[in-house]
Parts: sequence; structure tokens; C-alpha cells
Amino acid sequence: MLRVPWTARKTNEEVLKETETTRSVMNRIRRRQAKFVGHIMRREGLENLITIGRMEGNKSRGRQREKMLDGMTSWMGTKRVTDALSETWDRESWKDMIANAKGQGT
Repeated sequence: MLRVPWTARKTNEEVLKETETTRSVMNRIRRRQAKFVGHIMRREGLENLITIGRMEGNKSRGRQREKMLDGMTSWMGTKRVTDALSETWDRESWKDMIANAKGQGT
């Protein structure tokens, strides 16, 4: 195990290069989110409506919050949310899509 004192003034990227490892926590989180979305989208229920639903009224001021589906589609490398959601009905293609995700946005 590599021991790096806090006074060494090394960045996280430098330490990762020295240990020859990559960041895997974000990929794990994104994969679990994608599995959860696939599970929700295959059901006809309130969760499905909430996930893909739109709210009526005016947008609030300031920077808009990133939606979970937008982050997931950028991570998977698909262009539109509807393309990704249409794949959820075919479980095997959805699993392949998650396994072959490009890992962007991590």
C-alpha cells in the first residue's frame, strides 16, 4: 500500500497514477442508478410517472438542477432520454447498454 503524507502536496490524480488505479465509485453509483431506472421504467406505476413526468408552471430562477435521467444518458452515451427509456422494456439490451456504458460524466 502506498503511503502518502499529507505534506507531500500531491493531487489525487498523481496518487492514482502512482498506484495504477482508476476511480470506480462513480461508475458503481451510475450503474446502480441505471439498474434502478430500468426497474422503475418496466413497471406501470406512480414511480414511472414521477421519473418521466413534467411539472406545470414556470421554471424557478437560477441554474436548473440536473435531472437523474439527463446524467444517466450522458454517462451511457445516448443522445436522448427517450432512446434510453425505450431500451428498458427489453431487459437484455438494457443490461448490455449498462455494461457497455462509456463512463462519460464521471
